[in-house]
Amino acid sequence: MSSPGSEGNTADGSGAAVYVIVIIVVIVVKVSILVYVCRKRGQTESNNNVCPDSQFLTLTMDRFLNDMEREKPIRFTSHQLRIATDNFTNLLGSGGFGAVYKGIFSNGTMVAVKVLYGTSDKRIEEQFMAEVSTIGRVHHFNLVRLYGFCFDRNLRALVYEYMKNGSLDSFLFGEHRKLGFQQLQDIALGTAKGIAYLHEECQHRIIHYDIKPGNILLDANFFPKVADFGLAKLCNRDNTHVTMTGGRGTPGYAAPELWMPYPISHKCDVYSFGMLLLEIIGKRRNLDRNLPESQEWFPLWVWKKVETGSVSELIIVCGVEDKDRDMGERMLKTALWCIQHRPDLRPSMSIVVKMLEGATEIPAPPNPFAAFWLESDAPNKNNSTHTAWTDTTCDTGLSSIVADCATPVMKKYGIEMASS
Repeated sequence: MSSPGSEGNTADGSGAAVYVIVIIVVIVVKVSILVYVCRKRGQTESNNNVCPDSQFLTLTMDRFLNDMEREKPIRFTSHQLRIATDNFTNLLGSGGFGAVYKGIFSNGTMVAVKVLYGTSDKRIEEQFMAEVSTIGRVHHFNLVRLYGFCFDRNLRALVYEYMKNGSLDSFLFGEHRKLGFQQLQDIALGTAKGIAYLHEECQHRIIHYDIKPGNILLDANFFPKVADFGLAKLCNRDNTHVTMTGGRGTPGYAAPELWMPYPISHKCDVYSFGMLLLEIIGKRRNLDRNLPESQEWFPLWVWKKVETGSVSELIIVCGVEDKDRDMGERMLKTALWCIQHRPDLRPSMSIVVKMLEGATEIPAPPNPFAAFWLESDAPNKNNSTHTAWTDTTCDTGLSSIVADCATPVMKKYGIEMASS
């Protein structure tokens, strides 16, 4: 028989063991709860740190990809364009190519819809592909932007950004000539930069072929943008000249080589810009039969004044103020260099930009009309030496490298023969 003392000791031992076990269980539960809470808190903090960034990046990428998609020309349906233009009711202008209508999309974007007409489907296709394949792949502040196009059975159209102030010719020759000389100078410089970009900064050189006031559009702030690429041509840089089977451009602005059996290069745009620049300076058409015979053809009158040292008289007639005289003379000399009969005497458009900016000295230009006169009738007063301009900004130092033949894609679709 056990004694009462030994029973008490046994009971005390069992109670202590139970107590220890309870304490251990409580500790384990608390530690488990603590670990669980810490893990959940860590997951929450991780989610708070990672999820917003992931969502932000996704939204940013989506926005970026959408913007990139919008950078490419969009293919519109004829129904969309009829809605945007209120069934083509607001006519902005028309010509041999067709008509341009004002439109507005549901998001508020204003556009100019150019509906292509032509004597044949082939001509419409040529102009359509010429414009989309050139201006559709380039972006520059001084080039009008192509938003998209429509090529349905009943509608062939190009959708451009809307230019509030229309074309430059309405301000040079219209009744409301409200542009000051500084504005005209900026328009000339911006136009030159746009053409220089086409010639020297694109992957393939683009020759416009029809630079004139009617193809220079002005936005709400009168910033110029080169437009109408229906005659334009994509060219490779590693060949010499462009093959042509017919005349292009507008008489009065087209270079002599476009109408004669001479090699053709991007310098034809330089000639056209020179004629445009003369009209900007004079704020008149180069040919005006209502004026005295001596002033009838402005380019020749300008040369005679420069040749005889009567530039001051010419500056006054052009309405250029004394404070702008230096710039006026610079523009006149630049124009005379651009309209040289020989393409190799014309500067590249990047040099023209420097001339207009005052970043380079302009030597006295030679007579641009000497080639039109018989040698016996040519004036005695003519420069015997000529400046040979070199294009160092575009073709890695090669002298006046000019473009030829369209790309394989252009050849495949016959864009090379796009005509007016």
